[in-house]
Amino acid sequence: MKIEEIRELSDEELQTELDRLRRHVFDLRSQAVTEKLEDPSMVTKARRDIARILTVQRERAHAAAVAAGDADERK
Repeated sequence: MKIEEIRELSDEELQTELDRLRRHVFDLRSQAVTEKLEDPSMVTKARRDIARILTVQRERAHAAAVAAGDADERK
């Protein structure tokens, strides 16, 4: 997934996609152990997608904290 696609997802969709990708990485690692993994780069791609989703979640959390902080300062 590209970062633009990830940013378009809602918070719930991000969490669902994150759970799906974590399960996918687990399955890929299991395949690697049993030597049934056809493309080892799939593990790296999935891990990078996880990192992208976590980055977007942190950006949103930070933006919400800043917005809440600005609202507190205005009172």
